[in-house]
Amino acid sequence: MVLKIFFPQCCNRADSGLLVGRWISGHDSAVVLAVIHYPFIPGQVKQYVQQVGLSVLGSWSLPKEGQEGMESFLRDLSTIFPQQRWLQIRRQMGKTGFTCEVLNRDQSKTPPSFEEEKVIFVHYEQRKVMLSQLHPIESGDAKTDPPSELRQVFQTVALSQPLFFLDKYDDGPLKSTHWQSEGREASIIVELLKQASVPLCLLLSWLLSVWTWICSVRIFNFYPLRFLSTKLSTCVQLSYRTEHMKTLSSPKPAASHTQFMRKANMLVSVLVDVALGVLLMLWLYRDDHITMLANTLVPAADHVAKELDQLLQWLMGAPAGLKMNRALDQVLGRFFLYHIHLWISYIHLMSPFIEGILWYGGLSACLGLSFALSLLSDMVALFTFHIYCFYVYGARLYCLKIYGLSSLWRLFRGKKWNVLRQRVDSCSYDLDQLFIGTLLFTILLFLLPTTALYYLVFTLLRLVVVLFQGVLHLSVDFINSFPLFAVGLRICRSYRLAEGVKFRVLCDEPGVALHLLMEINPLKVSTVVQTYQTPTYSCYPRDSWLALVKKLFVGELIYPWRHKTTKAD
Repeated sequence: MVLKIFFPQCCNRADSGLLVGRWISGHDSAVVLAVIHYPFIPGQVKQYVQQVGLSVLGSWSLPKEGQEGMESFLRDLSTIFPQQRWLQIRRQMGKTGFTCEVLNRDQSKTPPSFEEEKVIFVHYEQRKVMLSQLHPIESGDAKTDPPSELRQVFQTVALSQPLFFLDKYDDGPLKSTHWQSEGREASIIVELLKQASVPLCLLLSWLLSVWTWICSVRIFNFYPLRFLSTKLSTCVQLSYRTEHMKTLSSPKPAASHTQFMRKANMLVSVLVDVALGVLLMLWLYRDDHITMLANTLVPAADHVAKELDQLLQWLMGAPAGLKMNRALDQVLGRFFLYHIHLWISYIHLMSPFIEGILWYGGLSACLGLSFALSLLSDMVALFTFHIYCFYVYGARLYCLKIYGLSSLWRLFRGKKWNVLRQRVDSCSYDLDQLFIGTLLFTILLFLLPTTALYYLVFTLLRLVVVLFQGVLHLSVDFINSFPLFAVGLRICRSYRLAEGVKFRVLCDEPGVALHLLMEINPLKVSTVVQTYQTPTYSCYPRDSWLALVKKLFVGELIYPWRHKTTKAD
């Protein structure tokens, strides 16, 4: 078999010493993590290696002036550190490649001797491998198959952080070379944030507990308030943000990479959401933009009502040259015109308070842009309530006629709908039933075009409102679920999210082993978004397009509300 040695690039020019690392179980591979420099005391090396949970793999020799006997000394260390296999790696000055001899301690062979084996050196950048996460992430619940060799290499480097706490500036007896030999990476700002995060999390937890207690008051559990809290987008977004803050305020550290990324995505999402909301609030309260919006809102409502009035007058005549039922046409037209006049009266009655409502509603933007968009969606639903009423009236009347015609059509064929068995069964009808059914079928059939025209017009108006609300809901859902931290990590430090690795030949000189350079393949941006998007209460319709068209055809009501039971992961 071929022996693969994963060698860190930072140790290519390290001083002579001992190789510290770990053998990969189940594979003929070794991962070198650091080089402990000469001089050292073997007993201290053994104690230190046991503390960090690693082993001595062999020796590393880089000849220098005045160290002619160093290679033989390092060779003799194999008796002090008894290993089943001892690696003797040597590099000559001026050459790129290494030479490697392997000491196999076989019980049948005495004494043990160094042998030449087929060796491949795989050079890797230790810092990138340690900080990267190989995808797909394995779940810790059930492991049926053993991890692959590459995954074990990544895990070995990632779990060896205690080894990297020792740098060349320490006063200890041991000096080593690894990716942090020049000093550990640290940031004063990060350390201060870590110290300040604990009391901040405790304060947030207390505030959230108070808010949860207020929401659990019995008065909020009555049916009207409970129903509105599940239908209003603002209440849904508030409950969703409360869950986010509960997750972020937990002082417990993340137990896995997935939980860490989920918390980081939530934190960045909340911060960006609040920043955008503050910018929107600054724009609203600058140069009297709220007054301008309030002054244009009532004329806009009057214009919409005028257009609806003209539309109804057109429907009450001969729309597109169609001959409608005159009596039903007049009844429906006057009925809807009366609702429009009621709505205009309500708008003019509320006009003195609209500016105050917008002024106080704009303050919700300080909680985030998603709150402002949710409030805008609720305001659109409130100001277009008359269109919703028109749609419900037309849909109920149209649905009644459709189901009546389908039931009477089954009567002509000698069929009926079995409610208990949920199927169509045969049935015999007498002459009176058939006569009454024929009269009702004829009446409903000739009144259907008039009802269908009103239903079609108001359904189109309702779909325009639903489409606008859907865009707002999708924007809120995008802000809540988009993994900003993960995408930023993929753009700035692509090696942190690894999809795999690629190899290229680094050195293929005669007389030395083959040297390969292992480079990390970053995860695709689409895969990053799909993997790390935050679970959210989605506003996407649960029905397919075919089911949606069927509902529109038979007159069933279509609601754009987001239900808390439909949680998308």
